Amino acid sequence: MSAPLCLKADYYVVMEVVYEDNHIIIVSKRSGEIVQGDKTGDEPLSETVKAYLKAKYQKPGNVFLGVVHRLDRPVWGLVCFARTSKALERLNRMFAQGDIHKTYWAIVSAPPAEPEGELHHWLVRNEKQNKSYAYDREVPHAKEARLRYRVIGHGERYTLLEVHLLTGRHHQIRCQLAAVGCPIKGDLKYGARRSNPDGSISLLSRRMAFVHPVSKEQIDVTSPLPDDRLWQEIAPKSQE
Repeated sequence: MSAPLCLKADYYVVMEVVYEDNHIIIVSKRSGEIVQGDKTGDEPLSETVKAYLKAKYQKPGNVFLGVVHRLDRPVWGLVCFARTSKALERLNRMFAQGDIHKTYWAIVSAPPAEPEGELHHWLVRNEKQNKSYAYDREVPHAKEARLRYRVIGHGERYTLLEVHLLTGRHHQIRCQLAAVGCPIKGDLKYGARRSNPDGSISLLSRRMAFVHPVSKEQIDVTSPLPDDRLWQEIAPKSQE
C-alpha cells in the first residue's frame, strides 16, 4: 500500500509502505535513497520512516527505529526496520542466521551461459574504492560468496534474472554477476557500458519472506516494480 508521509516543514513526502505493525515496518526504497546516515549528510530513509511514524501515531517524543539491514544507494526495493528493541534484537539474529529469505531481480546486459545455476566466488572488498573483486579461488582476505539465479524474462537487449543470496557479502550480486560477464544495467562500477538516466542500477530487492520475530506469523511481501518502462516490459506479466 502507498502511504503519504508526514508533514515536514511545508510539504508532504510520499513513501511506499508495504507492511506495518507494532514491531516492524517494511518500505520500498527508491534508487538514490540511503538507508542510514553517511558522510554525504543526505537525509536517510531511516529518518524519513521515523518522521512518518511520529506523525501517524502523534508521538510527542523521539521515535525508536532500528536498522537491521541495508541496500546500496542505487538499488530499489524492500527494506525492513524494527519498531521495538525486542524486534530489533530478534531480526538482527534472523538476518545473521539467514532466516530472512530475500529475492532480488536484476536486469543484465548479457544472458548467463546457463538459464539457471549457482555462482561461487571469493570476494575481496576494497574499502577505498567501495568495491568488491571476485576470485575463482580463495585468496588472502577473501570471503566466500554464493548465490543462485534463474532467467525469468527477456527483452530485446536485456535479460531479467531472479537471484537468491546464499551468503551476504558487500556488493555480492553486482560483483558476482559482473564476474561471469553479466553486469547489471546501469552499474558502471561493475562494468556496465552506460549509466541509467536516473543514476540507478537495475537491481531490485523484490521479495522478503520470514516468520515474524514476535507474533510468529508468516510474513511474505513484494516490492512494486520501479516506475520505468523497461522494468514493466521485461517482468513476467503474472508478477508485475
